Formats: sequence, structure tokens, C-alpha cells
Amino acid sequence: MRAGRLTASVAGIIALTLTAAGCGLSGSSGDGDSTAGGCKVDKGNVGSGKLTGDVKGQITFQTTNLKKDFGDFFNGVIKSFEKAHPGAKVKWIDDPGDNTFTQRTVADAQACTLPDVININAPTATALTKAGYLLDLSVKDPDVAGPFVPSFWKSATFKDASGKAIHTTLPWYTGGVLLTYNKDLLDKAGIDPAKPPTTLFGLFADYEKIAKAGKGKFYATMANPIWRIPADFDQMNIKVLSADGKSAVFADDPRTVQWVSWMAKLYKEGAMPKDSLSSSNDPSTLYSQGKVAYGSTNPSFVRFVKQNSPSVYAKTAVGQQPYDALGRASAGAPQYISVAATSKHAPVALAFAEFLTNAENQTAWCKDPNVVIFPTTTDSLNDPFFQNVTGSDPFSQARKLVADQLKTADTNQTNLSPAVQNAIVAQVQLAMQGKKSPEQAVKDAQAKADELLKQAG
Repeated sequence: MRAGRLTASVAGIIALTLTAAGCGLSGSSGDGDSTAGGCKVDKGNVGSGKLTGDVKGQITFQTTNLKKDFGDFFNGVIKSFEKAHPGAKVKWIDDPGDNTFTQRTVADAQACTLPDVININAPTATALTKAGYLLDLSVKDPDVAGPFVPSFWKSATFKDASGKAIHTTLPWYTGGVLLTYNKDLLDKAGIDPAKPPTTLFGLFADYEKIAKAGKGKFYATMANPIWRIPADFDQMNIKVLSADGKSAVFADDPRTVQWVSWMAKLYKEGAMPKDSLSSSNDPSTLYSQGKVAYGSTNPSFVRFVKQNSPSVYAKTAVGQQPYDALGRASAGAPQYISVAATSKHAPVALAFAEFLTNAENQTAWCKDPNVVIFPTTTDSLNDPFFQNVTGSDPFSQARKLVADQLKTADTNQTNLSPAVQNAIVAQVQLAMQGKKSPEQAVKDAQAKADELLKQAG
């Protein structure tokens, strides 16, 4: 069960914004010699060649829903940057990050008013890169990749109008995945808590043992498959979408039917609460009550249990997520920092973006007690904050486990629109209720997903 994925692909919005952003609306952001997405810009912002110029002038920095909880931290970062560059000024604004974020941001770009430095997710980066509104960072600073974990730097590429993958983003912060479980409940089921399963079907086999031992008094996990799709498929290395993302292909892999068969069997045998099949609740409440053996896979969940249920926390252990056929850990696409190609003071914007995402500042923010996030720089992941474990404390163990996994984690997870994800989930739920065979449910799920993908273009 995977909670807290940092991004979700909104297919309908992306289709709309890519079309709109590519129409080349004209506008002016200055008296430049070139254009970016229809906006006049300094010629140094686009094309080949390293970006040069004095780090002087005022820029706007936009985050997504961070000012309320992290005002002191970011104001401190801005102050430090301005001290190091006396001629530079940074104005910080904060966007609520609602479901119209991509659409609104593209509209700002078309109006040539895109913030100079902006915190964006993968869907927004996709739209802005294709339309030419973001700085090609690896061209404008050939050394920019240095601090970042290679897999995260690889994930920071998006396709331009010609289809070429370019680095228009800096990976910023991310989450992680691990197993969280109640040792006492595993003991009652005859499962060794010190030997977590290495495959998803191995995990399902443990769920079955818990169902037999629990007999309705406690359960293995929650039933709603929305927490597992497409995360489980990705970990099993089941191809979910075609290479162009325009059609579903998961039904072509026989393991998908096996996965649905397991889910139906486990639900029937009582491994999951019957009333949780369509519930949007994650396992936090029931786990904290000692009624569910496996908790959320989000590392922040471990801290939640520590703060809210000390007695259950004392029985809690963490383990590596099953690597399965993928062969390594997975991590959702991180949040990104980009620089607008339309910036009037691009040297200032690029310098600030790199300063904000450097190892020192990433590590400092991850140490904030109000947040459980993980950095994308190698030096940060090697910091004692992540590497030193305090005795048998599960939270510090979780932090080290995830930090070590992220050094080689896979960051190319499948992004499904809510509509496509829900269509697949609905068919799996019918199979779990015994209303369809697993084979038919998978076939129908792919057909419905294809129909929605076709509509989205």
C-alpha cells in the first residue's frame, strides 16, 4: 500500500495545456533579441551557450503551498542568497497548488509573466518544456548536474517541441517507500518480522497467513486497490502504458491477472476489512489501534504512529519494500525547481535555483521537524541525519533505509490520470467482490483505460 505519492498525472489538463501552450501566443517580457514560447527574451536565455551575466536584479520565486509551515526556513534561504549576492533581490510568492495549477501556470507563461524560479510537478514541467518556457539548465550551466543523485537527475528531463529530452528542471525533494509492520501481529501469524518478503506475491502470502491467524480480530492491510495501482505493477516491472503513453498494455502481462487473483483471494479470506474495499482511508487509524498488521508505506507514517500511538510504535518495525522484478526501490517523481526562459534576470534566477537546491539547503530543510521528506543530492543522503540510527528506533531506521534506497532508486514511475486509475481500480474491485473473474476484470480494465486515454488524446 503506497501513500503520499508526490505527483499525479492529470491527463485532461495536460492535453489542454499542451495544446494551448504550443499555439505561440505573442507577448513581451522585455526588449530581448529572441523568443521563448512567443515571449521576447534576451538571446542568452535560449539556444546554445552557457548563460553569462551579473547576478543582479530582482526575481520572483514561487513555491507550492509551503509558506504557511516553512516561512522561516525559506526566508532564511533568501536572506543568505541576497547576502552572498548584494545586487540580487528575491520576492517569494506561494501558490495553493490546486488541481488547476498546470492550467494556470501555462496561462501565466503565455502572458509572459511566469515566475523567474518556480516549484513545479512533472505534469506542469511537461507542458512548459514542450512550449519552450523553461531554461535548458544543462546547456546554460554544464556543471549543474553535479550535486544530484544520478537517477533523480535523469528524471529531471522533459521533451521539447521536437521531442528531444532536455533538462528543464532541478530535482528538489521527494518521498520514499518502505514496509511498516506490527511485529506482534506477524508473530501471531507465524511470520518472522526480521525477514520481510522480497516479492509482492511473497507479501501477499504473508497477508494470507495473517488472515488465518486474525480471524476477523485483526487484518493484514486495507482492501482498496487504489493504494496499489499502478505502484505494485511498477514494482513488478509490469508495463502499464505503451511507450507513447496513449494506450494501456498491462493486460498483456499474465502476472496482472495473477495479481488480481491474489487480491480477490485475500479479500475473500478476510485479510482485509470488508468495509475498506472502497474506502479512501489509509491504514493509519486501524494500524494505530493494533488492528492492521501492515501500515502505510510512507516514511512519515512511522512518525505519525510514534506521535499518536506509543504502545503500537513499540511493536513497530520497518523493512525494505519488496524489490520484486524491478530489482531496486522505487520513488515517486520528485518536486522540481525550474527557471523561466522568460526571466529578465536569468543569471540571478539560475543562481538562486542552484542555491536553493544545493546539498546544504536540501539537508537543512529535511531536518525541519515539521516535515518528513528526502533530498535529491548525494551529499545530503550521506549526511549523519539520515545515516545515524538511534538504537532500535523505527523512525530513524526508516530514515536511513529510505535514504540508502534513494541512492539507486527508480524514479520513472507510471503516472495515471485519476480517471484512468479509477477505471482500473473499479474493475479490480468487482473481481475482489466475486462479480467478475480476474481475467475478465483485467480485460475490461484495459479496455476502459484505453477509451479514456483515447479521449485525452
